[in-house]
Amino acid sequence: MTIKPVGPSVRKDKEPNPRPFPNPYLVGVGLGTVLFLSVLITGDGLGASGAVQRIWAWFESLIVPQHVDNNIYLVTYAGGDAQPLNHWIVMLAIGVLIGGFISGLIGRRVYTEIVKGPAISNGTRLLFALLGGSFVGFGARFARGCTSSQGLSGSALLSVGSWVFMMAFFAGALAAAPFFKKLWND
Repeated sequence: MTIKPVGPSVRKDKEPNPRPFPNPYLVGVGLGTVLFLSVLITGDGLGASGAVQRIWAWFESLIVPQHVDNNIYLVTYAGGDAQPLNHWIVMLAIGVLIGGFISGLIGRRVYTEIVKGPAISNGTRLLFALLGGSFVGFGARFARGCTSSQGLSGSALLSVGSWVFMMAFFAGALAAAPFFKKLWND
């Protein structure tokens, strides 16, 4: 697999004869069913930032365990005898990664690429992706939930905070889009 920059208007599928995407309405019903079962069985909704936080706390406890034991925030994840990886949300995140890869294999869509416009270099695109991911990750921890937990789980449970978060998230994206649009066009 090679990394080749491709703009959105000239993208060619890398795998021969990719299968068509599933019906989005059926996928939505499936996601809603998974969310319902998650709440019913575990008492918790879907999300990913909690798994990232637990994995980070686990790494930190390996390197500087005394810092974790003395940190009020981290001790709830990995302090003392706590096992941060022994949690359903970590298994959920691993399952999403494995399931997404298997789905890509079945749909013949497994390849690497850097999707970008012609006015931006690969390095700049990757830097923007890193910065954007860092801001979203910080925001997810600050908001006590990522877009999936706030947008899917919180909204499904009619949480006012989740609805406000999603409106602010989309409003922020719409406000920022004009500043970055020129990087995606000729």
